[in-house]
Amino acid sequence: MDKKLEQFFFAALGGALAVKDKLEANSDEIKAWQEKSEEHARSFFDELAKRGEKEKDQFKGMVKDIVKEVVTELNLATKDDLKKLKKELSKKVAS
Repeated sequence: MDKKLEQFFFAALGGALAVKDKLEANSDEIKAWQEKSEEHARSFFDELAKRGEKEKDQFKGMVKDIVKEVVTELNLATKDDLKKLKKELSKKVAS
């Protein structure tokens, strides 16, 4: 009876060590996968940030063009127009 109990104990110990080795191997695989995932995520977000910056510049240019068009259509005074007017007024006041 003691011999069978001893064999069972060693079999259980061997099984536990095998499970431990398998878990450690899987742990390394999971860590490697996680690092790859983090690198991929960083790369993806960096790409999104660059694209967003590019799109922001394009959008800003479009808005600027639209505003210029509206100012022209409404015949509103621009900075340059106001500077010219100010110079003319200064000349007339000085005269």
